[in-house]
Amino acid sequence: MIGFAAQAHDGGFVCDITGLDLSGPIAPDTARALRQLWLDHGVLVFRGLTATPETQLTLSRCFGVLEPHPIPRFRHGDYPELILLSNADGPAGPIYDVDGVPTAQRIPWHTDLAFTTTPNAGALLRMVQRPAEGGQTGWLDTAGAYDALDAATKAQIADLEAVYLFRTGLEDMRFNRPTGARLSPRADNYPSFPPVANPLVWTHPETARKMLNLSTLNIDHVIGMAADAGDALITRLIAHTLDPRFRYIHEWHDDDMVLWDNRRTMHMAFGHPADQIRVVHRTTISGSVAMGRVLPV
Repeated sequence: MIGFAAQAHDGGFVCDITGLDLSGPIAPDTARALRQLWLDHGVLVFRGLTATPETQLTLSRCFGVLEPHPIPRFRHGDYPELILLSNADGPAGPIYDVDGVPTAQRIPWHTDLAFTTTPNAGALLRMVQRPAEGGQTGWLDTAGAYDALDAATKAQIADLEAVYLFRTGLEDMRFNRPTGARLSPRADNYPSFPPVANPLVWTHPETARKMLNLSTLNIDHVIGMAADAGDALITRLIAHTLDPRFRYIHEWHDDDMVLWDNRRTMHMAFGHPADQIRVVHRTTISGSVAMGRVLPV
């Protein structure tokens, strides 16, 4: 017995899960069914559950091995496999002016760890405290976007690589940079990462589907193409992937949980007014398949 109901959205890459009982262990057949739905669709939305840190961890383990955040200050004090993202004790990141509103927790379209050779397999995000305004999260289906490309473009990009860089500031982006000036001082104290070359087209290690690799926060240039031509190609591919038919924007309610396949999707945090509190818990599912290569500095 599976023990939940699943309803796919139009477009197919998002699926609502309801009726799942998290009051005890998750049965193996239920876990297998959930994992297959995750691979089939890319994004699972869990609604109407009584969620706690413990149930979030239990559900997350259905999808793989959990990976603590590499920077200890982002780990939940009581649950090291949970990432705590909160501005309850002050800004958790940069503040930007968005249409005249100081805005916190705004992160543009990206794939986690696109600036490394081994992206996360996925993540499960739970809304603990929703802000009164804003705070949406969006996902893009890069497999659907690849499928919709014309044959000539698929042939053109089949063997191309691009350089991806670690970036934290929107002002450092080269493509699809959101508008808005930084209001908070810059105080980067992150580890350094060497540049990496990753294919523009990934092959999913479990489903074998082709996917576009266009993390807008991190992509810098196409290797082996003249700068103008390479930039034009990246711009065209990003514009194609941003088409609404490949997009899902989630309006959060407290205790909603959303699971995504990080290899197949890009996601974006739209941000919220900086004077409002937003608290989320996240687990990260470890990736094990290298997609690219480290470049010499």
